[in-house]
Order: sequence, then C-alpha cells, then structure tokens
Amino acid sequence: MTDKKRRTADSLRSARWFAPDDLRSFGHRSRAMQMGYAPEEWAGRPVIAILNTWSDAQPCHMHFKSRVDDVKRGILMAGGFPMELPALSLSESFLKPTTMLYRNLLAMDAEELLRGHPVDGVVLMGGCDKTTPALLLGATSMNLPAIYLPAGPMLRGNWQGKVLGSGSDAWKYWDERRAGNITETDWVNVEAGIARSYGTCMTMGTASTMTAIAESIGMTLPGASSIPAADANHIRMSSECGRRIVEMVWEDLTPKQIQTRQAFENGITVAMAMGCSTNAIIHLIAQARRAGQDIGLADFEAASRKVPVIANVRPSGNTYLMEDFFYAGGLPGLMSRIKDHLHLDAMTVTGKTLGDNIARAAVFNDDVIRTVDDPIYAEGALAVLKGNLAPDGCVIKPSACDPRFLKHTGPALVFDDYPSMKAAIDRDDLDVTADHILILRNAGPQGGPGMPEWGMLPIPKKLVKQGVRDMVRISDARMSGTSYGACILHVAPESYVGGPLALVRNGDRITLDVAARTIDLDVPEAELAKRRAAWKAPAPRYERGYGWMFNRHIRQANEGCDFDFLETGFGAPVDEPAIY
Repeated sequence: MTDKKRRTADSLRSARWFAPDDLRSFGHRSRAMQMGYAPEEWAGRPVIAILNTWSDAQPCHMHFKSRVDDVKRGILMAGGFPMELPALSLSESFLKPTTMLYRNLLAMDAEELLRGHPVDGVVLMGGCDKTTPALLLGATSMNLPAIYLPAGPMLRGNWQGKVLGSGSDAWKYWDERRAGNITETDWVNVEAGIARSYGTCMTMGTASTMTAIAESIGMTLPGASSIPAADANHIRMSSECGRRIVEMVWEDLTPKQIQTRQAFENGITVAMAMGCSTNAIIHLIAQARRAGQDIGLADFEAASRKVPVIANVRPSGNTYLMEDFFYAGGLPGLMSRIKDHLHLDAMTVTGKTLGDNIARAAVFNDDVIRTVDDPIYAEGALAVLKGNLAPDGCVIKPSACDPRFLKHTGPALVFDDYPSMKAAIDRDDLDVTADHILILRNAGPQGGPGMPEWGMLPIPKKLVKQGVRDMVRISDARMSGTSYGACILHVAPESYVGGPLALVRNGDRITLDVAARTIDLDVPEAELAKRRAAWKAPAPRYERGYGWMFNRHIRQANEGCDFDFLETGFGAPVDEPAIY
C-alpha cells in the first residue's frame, strides 16, 4: 500500500466527534477527560475500537480478558487511541437453543457499535464458531479498516495417555458408554481431560475452519489462525494486530478492498484443503454477499472437485489436532502447497498480497500437512448434492464418513422433532437396521429455530451394541464441525416451510450418490403432489421479540442464513450518524 496516499489527521472519522470547536465536541472531549485521558492521547490519532467478545459464559475466549491489554499495547505503540467495546458473546457450549439463532444479532451489534462510536478502525476479537462470521459480517457492512484476531485453538486433550479431540471424541466415547464399554468414572475423566485450556475446539471444527477462512480471505495477520491460544506467540500476535490496525487506518485499507471475489474463492479453496466444517458454506456465502460478491453453492462444488484434503486433522484426518497443525507450518504452510489453486495477488490486511505473505512459508511435517500428491482425501472436504429431496441443495462431508455410504439406497425412518427422536433412539424395540436412513426435520433456519447442530443424529442404541458406528442421516439442521459420519445437512428448502423433506414418510426409499452429486426421494411425483396438497404449515415459533424478527427475515441455508434486510444491495446505504 506504499503507493497510496496516506490519510491526514483531519480526515479521520473520529475527528467529527473530537475536533470541532463547538459545544457538542466540548462534551465529547470533556467526557474523555472524565475518564482520565489528556487531549494529547487522542488528538490527531486514529481511535481504534476493540470489539471484545469475552464473557464469563465463553470458555473459548477466557484469555481475551488479558489479550485485550496486549491489543491496546500495540495500538498505543503505533500511535493510536484504543477504545474497548464489549460485544455480544456467543458461546457454542452454553447458549441455547443455538448460537446460529444469534449470529446475525452479533453482526448487527458489531455494525452498530462501529457506526455509532467515534472510531476509525477496529480489531475484532473472536474465534468461537459464530463469532468469526458475525464480527466479519458487521465489520464488512460498516467497512471501516478492520483486522481479525482469532482466539486460537485450545491445547490437545488427554485421557489415560490417549489424545482427545473436541467434539469428535465426545461423540466417540459417548457411543462407547452407551454400548457399555466404558464406565461412568471413565466418562467423568474424559469430561475433565477433553478441554484443558482456554481456546476454541482443537479439531478441524467450525471455529478453526472459520478463522482459517478469515485468514485466507485476507482479514488476519499471516499465520494468526493457527496459533494455539495458550502459546506466547498468540500474545505477540495480539499486540501486532494493535500495531497493524493503526497503519491500516492511515492507509484507509478497508474490508471491501480486501474481500474481492478472488479472496472468497481463496477461502473456499483453503476450506476444502483443510477438511473444513460443513458450516463453512453458510457463513462464507453470507460473508461474500455482505461484501457484494456473488458466491454460492456452485463455487463450493467446483472447488470440491479439484482441491484435495491435505490437512491430516480430525475429524477428516485420523491422527492430529490443531496444535500439531501449527507446529507443522500452520495455514501458511498449507497454502504454500496449494498455491496453484489460489489467487496469489489478492490483497490482505498486511497491505501485501497473499502471495507475498506465504512466499517463505514451509511445512515441517509431511504427515500433518500432506502434499497434493498424497492427500487425506482426493477431492474436497464437502460435496453439494441436489435432487427432488433437496432442489436448492444440501451438503455432505464425504471425507469424514464411511465410504460405503457414498452411494446408498435405504428406507427412511422419520422424526418430526428432536424430542421424539431422542425418546425413540435408545429403544431396544426400535424397528431400524444399519441400512435405514434416519431423518430429522423441522430443524432448519425457521424450524429449529435457528438451524441447531442436530444433524449428526445418534446411532440407535440397539445398533451401537451391534458395533454400528455410522449410518446415513438427513436433516435440514447443521452439525458441529467436530462431528463426522454420513450426515446430509442443510436440506433446502427446509421442511418447516414446506420443502420436500416435509413429505417423506417412514419406509420411503431414498437414494444418494455422492459421486453424481444427487439425492432423491424414490416416490412418484403424483404421490408427492398429493402429500404436498395435504401438508399444513406448522404454528409460528415466535409471536414477539427477536425470534419474531428472525423468522420473518432469515434466508435459507443455500443463501447463507443472513437477514434479507442486512444483505448488500437491500435499500440505500446507511449514512454516518448525525452529530448535533
């Protein structure tokens, strides 16, 4: 960015609040002095917002309480003035019914915090699943200089000398307990050992997927997404974020300059190579639309055909976790091995191109980060299926399921809601075989509500006892990025609004073919037409409040689940706030 004219102090956005010689600005300056600041600390300096998603209910962000001080240190070193603004914290562990219900609320929170305060740029502190896309959605719509600070993955879990991975091993050992293979004491010790430091899930779940996407589209410092939360490198990176955002303000380097179509194509490519979470599709589509870029399911499908999975990280991999990935070279190392698939001239928050950022990247363990000639999975992590059961698409993660289910026909066993599924799934007399296809409906964006992570339906207990560990499962819900198995998700349109999934009956045969990218309900169209005519819409989920607004404005999964009124192009741009 050296060839671009730098901004002057009088052009700073914050100067509208602090610079004029009038009564209103007197109030702004006097209140800053009330907090103990002298005019020399802010006058002529970029005011940098720090959107901090720390809370006492957010284990992934426990360290943000101190990391914010490291960010402030960097801002002050670079001649900026830091202003911490607490933002809504979306804890994947505790917030119910699902954090996805509130992703757009945090996006609105972020956008309006930035619009309404005297700030020139922002450091976005997030990491837990929905905080990354939400903060980027809001910052992109506001379009002030912004840099993303990932929380970083937690340390490896451990139980009896075995390495434990977030989520993935929880599902694994829960089935072993249901089968009677481990004791209650064992289970409690697994609970104590699986999450032993602050930070996000250390498998290739949604958190690591989304922070990697943030880096690959150019919104983080090089390598930032892979640094373990408890590593001292994370402290140094936090301070560097503070220093860099000040320079970004002077350079007037904004998200929409960085987030081009090529940047999002890079994000999709990297996600595929990492064995990403299925959630990547929803969030990245929404993010691209906020940036005015037309990204859709077809872009993921195109990438899935040509980009192999080379990150040997659970659950697509069978051995390693994010800590190992960092030691092996991290995301820069991985990107150095798929350079032929990347737009290396894409701009990043460093003011340099992606190619510049990874020019000296290296891989230090060829088993953790494979070569393209020796991949974990020859095609991309995700596949988009379409057919009469999902005319607008659905998604499967073939790299993390039993290969025998990649082409399968079986009878449906249908559940209309999660409670009825939960009540039936452990019954010894449940009429089910390993060839059945389990279906959970009314769990999509409106039906959930909020599209919860219910898509990895538990294997029926009678089958678990027989040694069955995977089955085909179909839902309009999502699933955790730490999950695995032959789960077909994001069926669109969802059943709650009358999508074809609402028409399936017990015993109907369903055929999927991942190689052909098809999924079909093997029922004659005349019969489906009769069922469609008899279908009745369920009662509304909400009659007031945020939920009422959510269900009236939420897009379907294939459109990113953003609110229609928040997408770029909806109405006129929002003006800067009046200051009188």
